[in-house]
Amino acid sequence: MSSSLITHRSSLVLFAHGARDPEWAEPFRAIAARVTADRSDLAVKLAFLEFQGPALPEAIAELVAAGHRNIRVAPLFMAQGGHLKNDVPNLLAEIRRSNPGLAIELLPAIGDVPELRDAIAGWLIRSVPGACA
Repeated sequence: MSSSLITHRSSLVLFAHGARDPEWAEPFRAIAARVTADRSDLAVKLAFLEFQGPALPEAIAELVAAGHRNIRVAPLFMAQGGHLKNDVPNLLAEIRRSNPGLAIELLPAIGDVPELRDAIAGWLIRSVPGACA
């Protein structure tokens, strides 16, 4: 494999549920753009479980075609529901079977990351005025 094929050392797939309304994905596109802007060494793809594209297998296939062999998947879900407990692990197992030697790490749901919960709680605290003295 040519070393010029890989232009980024690391790769990340931001993975969201998807919705029928295309505007629903705008916050996720903004997050992907911010990560890309701040981490030029990182190949960033946005993928969706349903309703929107690309699907997770397609996004990973693009990274694999570009020569990436280590991929992290960041589920932009608030909690570990049925999709993250069952559907996504099954989907990733299928992708791994089709791509021997491919390492895929599934990161925790964003709601399971203490720093993100703290950031959300902090924003909520600051968003509601306190009692007047």
